[in-house]
Amino acid sequence: MKTNAIYKRTYNQCLAAIAKAEIGSDLGTEIGLSQTFSVSRTTIRAIIEALTAAGILQLEGRRKTVCRHPRAPDYFPAPETESVRTIVEKRFMELVLHRDIRPGQQINNLDLARQFSVSPSAVREYLADFSQCGLLERRPGSSWIFRGFDHDFARELSDVRELFELEAAQKFADLAPEDPIWQTLARIEQAHRALLADMENRYQEFSQLDKALHSLINSVSHNRFVNNFDALRSLVFHYHYQWRKADEKQRNIAAIQEHFAYIAALQSRNRDTIRAAALAHLRTARGSLFASIERGSAASRPRATSEPEKALWAPSPPVALGQPVPSET
Repeated sequence: MKTNAIYKRTYNQCLAAIAKAEIGSDLGTEIGLSQTFSVSRTTIRAIIEALTAAGILQLEGRRKTVCRHPRAPDYFPAPETESVRTIVEKRFMELVLHRDIRPGQQINNLDLARQFSVSPSAVREYLADFSQCGLLERRPGSSWIFRGFDHDFARELSDVRELFELEAAQKFADLAPEDPIWQTLARIEQAHRALLADMENRYQEFSQLDKALHSLINSVSHNRFVNNFDALRSLVFHYHYQWRKADEKQRNIAAIQEHFAYIAALQSRNRDTIRAAALAHLRTARGSLFASIERGSAASRPRATSEPEKALWAPSPPVALGQPVPSET
């Protein structure tokens, strides 16, 4: 059986489609499935063979008859369906989040590749994207210097975010009632309500919903530059939601309420209403990002020490990832 993420992700997508189909119905042609899931016909054939072996489909000539609906064990675990880039992104930002990488620290491309169990080229491509926006500075060889998130970076990021998203949000006023985006927006709203109903146990899931909503809004632009920026916007805001743990649940509850107002404004298709709701939420997000960076900057500074202790702490030269981080005591 294939083991790559594209195969597993598409396999799960096929299962989701089968779950909505009637028993005895035809799943469709190889060409149609290939176009629907944007994969090769070779991948589709391998999936059909696996689904047939599992008793989910039955082949009758070119017809692929649905024999049963999928059950939970039929799906591949979510982590196995992630792309290599997603794996690198998550692991890298976890290091930043947990202070294993700090501003001014040198990191090594090969060390990261070993830690993440991916190819050095995958890490290099990911870090190159960061270098384009000033978060990383490339050094000779396989090394980089992490510049970190500061107030100037947050301000510039927020300025561009507001410029792009305000324009995209107001385009909702021109969308036709039958546009599929309204169904997607409704599903995102329902997911927010489900999360709010179980906030005590699931409040940390909010960042994923935030990413889904804002990415959907920006997708209306159909602009490659907005799409490229949205990846950076999503990454920074997604992970900074997790930096301030003390009031995380309360902040997420407040943000969900703002999302409800934002979604209602989009559904109103009134430009003035949309602009007001978008601005209110984006200004809150700007303040939250600034507060997160301030908290992160304070956490990365050494505490005050007595005179004899000062000799024990001094700024150390950049170290490769995997080596001990200098103590703050």
